[in-house]
Amino acid sequence: MFARVLTTAARLPASARVAPVRQFASASEKKGSSWTLPLLLGAAGAGAYYFQSDLQKAAGVPQKPLDYQEVYNAVAGLLDNDNYDDGSYGPVLVRLAWHASGTYDKHSNTGGSNGATMRFEPEASHGANAGLAVARNILEPIKKKFPQISYADLWTLAGVAAVQEMGGPIVPWRPGRTDATSGAACPPEGRLPDASQGQKHSREIFYKMGFNDQEIVALVGAHALGRCHTDRSGYDGPWTRAPTTFSNDYFTRLLEEKWVEKKWDGPKQFADKATGDLMMTPNDMSFYNDRTFYLQAYKYAKDGDLFFKDFSAAFAKLLELGVPFPEGSKPIVLKPTNA
Repeated sequence: MFARVLTTAARLPASARVAPVRQFASASEKKGSSWTLPLLLGAAGAGAYYFQSDLQKAAGVPQKPLDYQEVYNAVAGLLDNDNYDDGSYGPVLVRLAWHASGTYDKHSNTGGSNGATMRFEPEASHGANAGLAVARNILEPIKKKFPQISYADLWTLAGVAAVQEMGGPIVPWRPGRTDATSGAACPPEGRLPDASQGQKHSREIFYKMGFNDQEIVALVGAHALGRCHTDRSGYDGPWTRAPTTFSNDYFTRLLEEKWVEKKWDGPKQFADKATGDLMMTPNDMSFYNDRTFYLQAYKYAKDGDLFFKDFSAAFAKLLELGVPFPEGSKPIVLKPTNA
């Protein structure tokens, strides 16, 4: 297991577009943000942040317009916690938003973030969602403070907040998801990527969602964040040496390190030969071994701005898959607290 604090930060290439590195359990060091997507959307004014559900209007219940920037700020305020993993809940909130959204199947138009069905069985107990109760539970106080927001909107907004607060790109986000009232709409298990599989599996999973190869590689770049846990996925360790900083370092580590199979009693995974501290799963290695994936990963390793731009677009798309947004609704831009 990694030490909570590394004595030396990984040196990224000069061409990498990253925020200042927040080491494992550092104090409340603030990261910079990429403004790859200009804040032109945000220039429309604070009014863009307000949304009132049709259900509330129909019920005739007086409601104070919900300020999503306030919700965002509340999420940002709970991210840093030295008692959890590497000092931040950010990575697990990104994972929650990802897994809540990544169950979409374009052929049946089922799954996705709408409904927040992971609150119910059997989805809550799907193997791919092990450990996500942590993320759902830490958002409960925010849900109580802002009862107008749906769980589905809260989970996806929290993922956007985590990306941006950890130094990642601006991700336009749109409110309007509703919550399911039972587990009847839970998607079947097996729609999320399997870390033990290769590139054929990745394409099958992501193509069903409507993504192309470039978008697949952009999305997997989120593995710059967080770590694997033996009691969740079975794998162990972080992909990068700054797992609470959003960067293109996943790609630089994947392409520049020498990877060897780890000798242990867990599932097949790979470790960097130099230190043995970092890890890659068999699925991660497929992005090195597949020529199309490799060429795109190489672009992102050399151009962090390009990665930030493409990740923002792909992640925003992921969060909206299958959502029947109200007519006329538009994405909004939520301002990072460290901007």
